[in-house]
Amino acid sequence: MRTIPTIRLVNKMKPWGEPLIFSGRGNEPLATKICNALKMPVAQAEISDFANENIFIQLHQSVRGHDTFIIQGLGPPVNRNLIELFIFIETLKRSSAGRITAVIPFYAYARSDKKDKPRVPITARLMADLIITAGADRYITIDLHAGQIQGFFSIPGDELQAYPLIAEHIKGLNLENPVIVSADLGFAKKARNIAEKLDAPLAFVEKRRISGQAEALTVIGDVENKNVILVDELVETAGTITEAVGLIRRSGATSVRIACTHATLVGPAVERLKASGIAEFICTDTVPLPPDTDLPNLTVLSVAPLLAGVIDRTNKAESVGSFVGDTLDL
Repeated sequence: MRTIPTIRLVNKMKPWGEPLIFSGRGNEPLATKICNALKMPVAQAEISDFANENIFIQLHQSVRGHDTFIIQGLGPPVNRNLIELFIFIETLKRSSAGRITAVIPFYAYARSDKKDKPRVPITARLMADLIITAGADRYITIDLHAGQIQGFFSIPGDELQAYPLIAEHIKGLNLENPVIVSADLGFAKKARNIAEKLDAPLAFVEKRRISGQAEALTVIGDVENKNVILVDELVETAGTITEAVGLIRRSGATSVRIACTHATLVGPAVERLKASGIAEFICTDTVPLPPDTDLPNLTVLSVAPLLAGVIDRTNKAESVGSFVGDTLDL
């Protein structure tokens, strides 16, 4: 009788080799910083627009079997950057990439994460569906508006946190009597994390929506004779947050700084911030600032080392949690 040989299966993580990192046009400076941190070039690709505004992408090197990462910012122009992301993922998939990770430092439409009015969409879920449909195998992002958005994805991913960068910068200022103030009750957990790292008290700005507009009403906590750091995840037109600055100043604060992860600074944002009398505006480079941003008290912290480290560990199938510690929103 012929004996059939036994095949022993070994559960082994696929070795991907060196990653290939591509960049969309949404945040090319950040992609360059990430690749510099990893001591590798940005992978070669051509992105152009036809006269009818259709986007064309062609890779200039083989990706067959490679671990690929596409870094795409979703700041303004948001819809063009979104379509470009979908097309780039599709291009990688059609070119037989081994694995595709969408690196999205700023996740657009994140505030549309629930039905808070009749007959409205949950656009944050739609964005996740489209990223998956395009062909992404993983995602990496920073400071979602709500951690529950992770549940909109049926693929694995990592939501990273920028508050350690912000806390480290504030710590280096050596402020007397600092207090962390959350500009939104939804940001309270991350504000508390910053306060704990600085061993500083925590306060809150109460906001309510009146006729569709958010208005800062009261400060919950003590800010009198304090150096306030007003924190939020996103500053767009800066209307509500500068209103909160005025409220805090009227409550007796010595100085006010604004710190956020994402700063799109659209419309009248820069002029409002200039007129607000803040001591400093602190943000990260998850979104490229408008070219005419001339805030004299602007500090931009780079998330490139954070993203480079996570990309490296994702590629090597190593623990991301051991790298970022308690900053990973699990």
